[in-house]
Amino acid sequence: MTARCAQRCILPPGLLHRLARSEEAALREAALNALALDGRFRLARAESAASSLRLSRPVTFARAGGQPQRTIYDQQGSESQTPGAVVRVEGQAPCGDQAVNQAYDGLGATYSFYWTVFERDSIDGAGMPLLGLMHYGRRYPNAFWDGAGHMFFGDGDGRILTQTAAGIDVIGHELTHGVTQHEANLTYSGQSGALNESVSDVFGIQVKQHALGQDVHSSDWLIGADIAGPVLRPALRSMKQPGTANPHDDQPADMNDYVPGGDVHINSGIPNRAFYVVATTLGGHAWDAAGPIWYAALADSQLRPNATFRDFARITLRHAQQTYGAASDQAHAVQQGWEAVKVAL
Repeated sequence: MTARCAQRCILPPGLLHRLARSEEAALREAALNALALDGRFRLARAESAASSLRLSRPVTFARAGGQPQRTIYDQQGSESQTPGAVVRVEGQAPCGDQAVNQAYDGLGATYSFYWTVFERDSIDGAGMPLLGLMHYGRRYPNAFWDGAGHMFFGDGDGRILTQTAAGIDVIGHELTHGVTQHEANLTYSGQSGALNESVSDVFGIQVKQHALGQDVHSSDWLIGADIAGPVLRPALRSMKQPGTANPHDDQPADMNDYVPGGDVHINSGIPNRAFYVVATTLGGHAWDAAGPIWYAALADSQLRPNATFRDFARITLRHAQQTYGAASDQAHAVQQGWEAVKVAL
């Protein structure tokens, strides 16, 4: 089995492997511990993915939508997949644990974005409860969606990552893996896997922009800036300039530097930058047009699980043309975005 973090971690295994070779003992130990813990979920997540089918948008008659159903659990350093003690539920006032409150707010911001912009009622479109498992592991420098309805938050080791619940875009990124699972079930390898990761960055950054009221020009377009520790500052990834987010960032910015067989987190920089170009070319808010075009492409029945960058690009262009017109600014912007990263349409 590969070293892929099959449960969709925010911090890729390739980076952890590099940090595990550090001369700094504490950094090396933190990376090795994270890799060991990540590996425990691979088989279960792979089995879950193998049994998943692309799901149609569910229809529910018992729920009007518009209100999340959040429950936050305290794992108290445990590595168990079973939720621990309940520390905050929907509607309760903030508690004395800042990380719990940050997770509660981030889950709410993600729900609010999807409901307000797309009228999507939670991850599955049918009001799926949002479950956050806090203080997972001991100083665990990662966060992930497990594919079964839970988001796990590590407290960070202080060097690689800090408290992961502080990243609204990180929470949006991880929960979007659930949206992708229900809409397209993109295979988590090759270009389809890079698209899977990119889609999470695309909507994760919009969740943050939406929560902070940022337009495309006031946003920094950095993923994980609020949780990056000293080793990875200023951020985990840059959608504006892939490959420049931190000293270890090796993402290519276009197909000229595409890495054959590369980790899905590496090549995701290419479609990330395509979206950035589309959104900033159009101006305003990313969710005005660019976001809906990407969302429509993700939900398109013609998007295959093993889709390539070119497949996805063509679907985004078709939706831009159908929605706004073949000669529209939106269609031209989509063309410019994919041309900028040298993906042929």
